[in-house]
Order: sequence, then structure tokens, then C-alpha cells
Amino acid sequence: MSETPTLDRLIKNVRVVRPLQVSVDRLDIGIKGGKFSQIAPEISPDQAKEVMDAKNLLGFPGIVDAHMHIGIYQPLDQDAIAESQAAAMGGVTTSLNYIRTGQYYLNKGGSYREFFPEVLARSNGNFYVDYGYHIAPIAPQHIDEMQWLYEEHGVASFKIFMFYGGYGLHGLSNQQNLFLMINPDDRYDFAHFEFIMRSLSQLRERYPAAQDSISLSLHCEIADILNAYTKIVQQDTTLTGLNAYSAARPPHSEGLAICIASYLAHETNCGNINLLHLSSRKAVEAALMMQATFPHINFKREVTVGHLLLDVDAPTGKWAKVNPPIRPRADVEYLWNAVLQNQIDWIVSDHACCAAEQKASLSDPDNIWLAKSGFGGTEYLLSGVVSEGSKRGMSYNQMARLLSWNPAQRFGLAQKGDIAVGYDADLVLLDPHETFVVRAAESLSQQGYTPFEGMELTGRVKHTFLRGNLIYDRGQIIGSPQGQYLRRSLGLSPETF
Repeated sequence: MSETPTLDRLIKNVRVVRPLQVSVDRLDIGIKGGKFSQIAPEISPDQAKEVMDAKNLLGFPGIVDAHMHIGIYQPLDQDAIAESQAAAMGGVTTSLNYIRTGQYYLNKGGSYREFFPEVLARSNGNFYVDYGYHIAPIAPQHIDEMQWLYEEHGVASFKIFMFYGGYGLHGLSNQQNLFLMINPDDRYDFAHFEFIMRSLSQLRERYPAAQDSISLSLHCEIADILNAYTKIVQQDTTLTGLNAYSAARPPHSEGLAICIASYLAHETNCGNINLLHLSSRKAVEAALMMQATFPHINFKREVTVGHLLLDVDAPTGKWAKVNPPIRPRADVEYLWNAVLQNQIDWIVSDHACCAAEQKASLSDPDNIWLAKSGFGGTEYLLSGVVSEGSKRGMSYNQMARLLSWNPAQRFGLAQKGDIAVGYDADLVLLDPHETFVVRAAESLSQQGYTPFEGMELTGRVKHTFLRGNLIYDRGQIIGSPQGQYLRRSLGLSPETF
């Protein structure tokens, strides 16, 4: 007689990619109760209720896309459905989303005590992947709410947009208080950033057991530099398209912002700093300089798949407009070298779905200055890194560290990021030999275009599992949304939740 099945699902013949190993081994993976239960060279099919043969596909830990924006250009509940489907298509099983008060998102100001419960209500039941939120304290009152956000809702990561002091999402603004929906006397400036850092430092001291996962992320650009250079570049008719936009937001603006932010972190003893979407050689060099200057600060450095795959000569032009800008090829290659030298901690999509009719001006569609900033790309995150990383000799294990393990560790996702017994059974099966051409028409995103259109990538996601459940299967989303909100508070008693 066959034995009584003890596993919910068995996936045989997986070439398992583990972030903390140096090899890729063919193993069987047993799943029970949404967790990895057994991992061994040979597990009997009789032990499982369901058996699948992976046929030697690569098995990566579910991708942790630690930088996404859901609901920035369209209603959050609608955006969550479509864009988390796109995430699953790309092997992403955890989506961490930046959000703030002010224009865009919910188009509301006021207290996070009112704002964030609405965010969670609109998210509930609409994500196909697990999800969490990073929050930006925009108004002074938000600084006082950081502890409440952590204790009540498990928000352990916060954000500063350094250029918002005198610049909007899309350009020069002398009405920042209206854009940010803060009181006329409030200021979103370096002093405000300092007080955010002091609050985060206090939060880490209050919860020492969780201090490694409580962090502050920064979009590093300086408004004064952007304003001045945009005016200069717009008068220079020799610069157009992505070249012009890169020149208008020059790399030294990133470098200067990084230096200022780093000194503020030192001054406030704000120990965990994430430098987001570094786009240029100058930005990376400034980040490494600050690491050497302030070794007691735990800096993490991020790049996006867009800045690794695209340059200013990308044929998709305005569709690739983003902040900070896509850079010249020399910067792209410098970023790749930094990745290969372990100077970058994780790679993300910075997914911000901006539909075609919103992205480009209807009256002047080729005008780079009128195009909206941001684009989606979570569905190409893993494939893009596998395709281009493999060409440069990057190991699959390093890819798993950058795409899964490192962001999970930084952001307090202790059950994510590895294929190991006891972890959430988040798994993506990828064919490293299948080549495909990126076509927006084949994406599950509602964006309608992609800046990667026509790009040939090698390495295609075939199946995505979330906590042991198959949610994406060779081009099709399976079932209804199963994504769960990820609370990241540690060291609190269970009744707090």
C-alpha cells in the first residue's frame, strides 16, 4: 500500500538556486501548509497530494520587488489587481510599495491614522502577490505617527523624496504645499528630513530586537540643481528626448543629495539608510564615499532593472522617462560593474504603471518635458537580470541574493527570500534558455506600452508559486487574488495586532 500523503505539493527535478549557496543543485521540493517542508535529491511522489515535474527548470526563491508604486496614476484597488498580476508574471511574489499623502495616490492629505487604513482597505483582496508598504512622512504630524504606523500596522520602512522641497513629481513647482497637501506654514525641507531621521532613530532604540529591519529610504536628487539645469537644457535645442532629460537632472544632483543625506544620518544616528535607484557613476561613487566616511551607518544601495537595461538612446524614448533619469551607456555599464563587484545590495523594478494616455501629452506627444515620469517593469525584473547578468558572468546565486534574500532581510521579511525548510513556499520556475522579445501586448499590466519594447531577453518565467499555491502558469494567472498584507513589526506582543 502507498503511504498516506504528508505533503500538499511536490515539485520534482528543480535546479534550485539558493542565495547563500554557490551551487545550483537538482532537488525535489516538498511543500506543506504554505511552507517549504522537505528539500532533498529524491522525494517519493507517494508523499504528496499533488506532484509536478519541473523538468530541470531553474527554481529561484520568489522575487521580492522592494520598490514598487501601486495606485500612483490610477485607483489603488484597480492598480493592485492588474499590476500584481504583472508581478506574478515576472516571478515576483512579494511587492513592497512606496506611498505617501498628497496629490496622486489617494489625492488626500491629513493624518496617516485616517489615510493608511484606507490604503489597506483598498488593498485587501486585490493583490495576487504578498504585499507591504513603505511610507513617506510628508507633514510634520506624520513624524509623530511613525511609531503608531510601526506598532499598529507593521510599517518598518519610511521614505524621503529629497527633491520635493521645490520640485514636483514632474517639474518645477512654486506650489509645493498644494502638491503635498500640507499646511501653508509647513516645510518639506532638510530640517524636516532631519526630524524624520531622529524619529526613526528613536524607534530603533525603542525596539532593539527589530532595529536591523527599521530603515529609511531616500530618493536622492536636489531640487535647486534640477530647477537650474532644466532651465538651461530647455534652451539648448541640440539636446532632445532622454538625453535632454538626463542633462536636466544631472548625476551630480544625485551625488550631492547622497552626501547631504548621509551627513544627516550621521548627525541623527539614523543607522539604516537605503539609497534608492542609483542611476549613475557619480551617484554610486558618492554612495561608496559616504560608506567609507560613515562606516557606522548601515547603508544599502539599490539599482533598478530599468537603469540596467536602458540608456538615453533607447528607441522607446519618452516611454522610458523616469526619475532619476535613464543615463548614457557609460553609466549603465558602471552600474553593472558595481553590481558584479557586490557594491549594490538589491535590484528592483520601481514599477509605477502610467497608462499611455497619461504618459504622453496628447497635444505634443513627442515632447519629453510634457511626458509623465515613471513606468512599469516588474514583469521583466527577473528575466532582465538573468538575461543581462548571465552575459556578464553573474551567478544565479548572486541574482537570488540581489532579487530575493537581501531585500527580504533588510525589510524584515524573515519568511521570504530563500528556498529553505520553514520559509514561505514562494518559488519561481524559469527556463534560462528560452529567448523572447518583450511586447507590451503580452504583458498583464494595464500600462499599454513598455520602455523595453522590442528588447530580446533570455530567461523566461514559466511558473510562479505563492506560499505553495500556483498563481501564474505559462502566460496565465491562476485563481483569485491570494496576496496577504505583510506586517513587519518585530518584538511586539501578539495582542498588539
